[in-house]
Amino acid sequence: MRQHITSAQKQIIQIAIVALLLIGCIAVLLPFTGTLMFAVVICVTTAPLRDYVFRLCRGRSHLAALLMSALLVLLLLAPLALLSGTLAQAIESAVRYLQPIMETGLSADAPEWLADLPIVGPIIDTYWHELAASREEMNNLLRQLIGPTRRTALAAASIFGQGLLQLALVIFFAFFIFRDAEKYAEALRNGSQKLAGDLGERMMKLAAGTITGVMVGIVGTAVAQALVAMFGYLVAGVPGVAMLTFMTFIFSMVPVIGATLVWLGAAWWLYNSGQTGWAVFMVLWGMFAISSVDNFIKPILISRTSSLPLLLIVVGIFGGVMVFGFIGLFLGPTLLALGQVLIRGWLALETDEYEDPSPVRP
Repeated sequence: MRQHITSAQKQIIQIAIVALLLIGCIAVLLPFTGTLMFAVVICVTTAPLRDYVFRLCRGRSHLAALLMSALLVLLLLAPLALLSGTLAQAIESAVRYLQPIMETGLSADAPEWLADLPIVGPIIDTYWHELAASREEMNNLLRQLIGPTRRTALAAASIFGQGLLQLALVIFFAFFIFRDAEKYAEALRNGSQKLAGDLGERMMKLAAGTITGVMVGIVGTAVAQALVAMFGYLVAGVPGVAMLTFMTFIFSMVPVIGATLVWLGAAWWLYNSGQTGWAVFMVLWGMFAISSVDNFIKPILISRTSSLPLLLIVVGIFGGVMVFGFIGLFLGPTLLALGQVLIRGWLALETDEYEDPSPVRP
């Protein structure tokens, strides 16, 4: 006897096939999730510029996408490639500096500014003399420092290399998003309208506004930090101010470390050149002026350019970075913004549902 498949069994098979297909698609796209999302962030924030270039190209989407991708290469990929070369030179210089110390040993006396530090100065001076007197103990200390330093340097070089590759992939994805921006925007509008009606359209606008606000906050803060750092470099007399300012701008967008690597490098150069006072000034300027810009201006800029309260902005940035990495700078505030809209919409629906329409009688 031939058994016929019932409609319920056919529906279960169809659902299973769709589920397997979705799981397969997610598994394929999962390694590129962060890169693809970063490309979407860039395309959303540069949408007005893309529309302007599109009009200049008289509607030729391929040419507009190509010009936008070339602009991203000039503004993002080329500077990072230059900075990776600079980082490699800095590591090589540090190795050359440490090599003579291991061969000849430390000077007999600690630097005066180090010995004159309050509270810890005498302790450092005593330990310095012990290290200078004991060649074996100094070599042991240097060996303990060189291992972690070498691993950190290799990790930094690896991160830079991976960052360059990921950024190249981001620009590759961005080209296709720029090219078919109208199709993707129309699909998102239709999908959000079918899923959640007017609320879905509001959430799409809010997500775009939040992403743009976060990008404005990050870039605006980087500009402010670069300007403050440039003033410090000029006052301290550090050479290559233009290059250092540009490096500060780029590194200011990196979470946690930020521009600290740049102004610490400038302070180290000043100290190594015998300008101890200006080196101390550079460290203090970096700690209390340059870093303060990132701590205070970024949340304010983001809250001014998006509709999120300042508290959710701060929580979203730090929580997003801890969970998702760099892309969490954008995902954290955006997710909180969408969650806020859903909760407010749900509360409004609850209020409307249980509100008594009858007039209140005394």
